[in-house]
Amino acid sequence: MGSKNKLKRFKENETFKNVIQPVRDEVSAGLFSLRGKWNTHFKNENPIVLELGCGKGEYTVGLSRAYPDKNFIGIDIKGARFWRGAKTALEENLENAAFLRSQIELIDLLFAENEVAEIWITFPDPQIKYKRTKHRMTNSDFLDKYRKILRPGGLVHLKTDSEFMHGYTLGLLQGLGLTVNYANHDVYKNEGSPREVLGIQTFYERQYLEKGKPITYIQFKFG
Repeated sequence: MGSKNKLKRFKENETFKNVIQPVRDEVSAGLFSLRGKWNTHFKNENPIVLELGCGKGEYTVGLSRAYPDKNFIGIDIKGARFWRGAKTALEENLENAAFLRSQIELIDLLFAENEVAEIWITFPDPQIKYKRTKHRMTNSDFLDKYRKILRPGGLVHLKTDSEFMHGYTLGLLQGLGLTVNYANHDVYKNEGSPREVLGIQTFYERQYLEKGKPITYIQFKFG
């Protein structure tokens, strides 16, 4: 994407009512005004569902279409990328979809304890090298942050093309004694996956499928 296009999208994001772009220092200092008060943004008390590393926001938009009784927030630091999802949500008057520009590691400073009902992690970078373990979005540190913000029984969904990420996460969950509700090594060949796993495809997912890569899925919760 050219720099002019990026600048244009950054400018448009500033005008979108469904895009929130807090200052990192403000969030780090515990001063983010919507933490614990996301219902004031959506103007209702419906469950909140997050898409972490949302990219173009396909899941945020797709889920908000399918579940008007829930609120969805796509989170990514790359605002020029989620611009597409934010614009689509506005064009379709999806009042239950929002986009938050921030780093995922600040998640527990962006949402309060028990404020979130579900988390979707869609096609994260698997960070295969050992020295990149701290950046894997299902490592133990990130899991602790998710546990803090999820309500009791809240679900986490991991959809990825990476067999490494799938296996790493399953092993970690089992080692921690967490409840794995469902796991599938190839959702398009093996039956049983939830309809939103099959019914929504991201830009990258379509590329992976064209190359014949299997798509994996795990659904788990904290005990």
